[in-house]
Amino acid sequence: MLTFWSWFFILLGLATCAAIAFDVRKRPQHMKIMNVTWPITGLYMPVIGWWAYCRMGRAAPAEQQHHGHHHGHHHGHHHGHHHGSDKPEWQGVFVSTTHCGGGCTLGDFVAAPLATAFGITLFGSPIAGHFLLAFVFAYAFGVLFQYLPIREMGSGSPREALINAIKADTLSLIAFQIGMYIWMLIAATLFLGGELHAGSASFWFMMQIAMLVGFATAYPANRVLVERGIKHAM
Repeated sequence: MLTFWSWFFILLGLATCAAIAFDVRKRPQHMKIMNVTWPITGLYMPVIGWWAYCRMGRAAPAEQQHHGHHHGHHHGHHHGHHHGSDKPEWQGVFVSTTHCGGGCTLGDFVAAPLATAFGITLFGSPIAGHFLLAFVFAYAFGVLFQYLPIREMGSGSPREALINAIKADTLSLIAFQIGMYIWMLIAATLFLGGELHAGSASFWFMMQIAMLVGFATAYPANRVLVERGIKHAM
């Protein structure tokens, strides 16, 4: 039964990811990294990810954006940032958390097969080895996801952009990974026979749930970062 539900939610996540990716091609995001972040969100938020994208992140069609760009040049720039500024605070923090989650999820998805294939351990523990590699990749991708939009805005030097990306992402990433680790420890004990093996559908279903738990633990961290001005609500 677990295998059936695992495949069901994995395929549902893939379908949600594909639907968002298809829609994003016609409605590109103002911040380019979100063209990647929203489909990734669909992977671990089957169906809900599509609702969140439509409610909080869906942009106007490309041709309207092009028209609006020229309109802005002729009539000022008062519409330039309407997409994010009209959101309630919780939605801005939610989207910021998907941004953090996108880098973490991509890093975790890359690390898991590598940890399994190479049998990486830490202090003799394969689970600890898996968590270590997941953190390294998640941190690298997480900082990259922050760095790219900072550079896109052209604020400061590459070094300053990297420092700001590390400041903006470290706390939220740690919070995300802690939530993920807690769930995967539970899942390994209750559902996965005491191991984390990336070759099973059940593992990836548990990873989907782990990302949702990580999102829940990262949300308060992102709210704190936004309130302190270290990170911007999106």
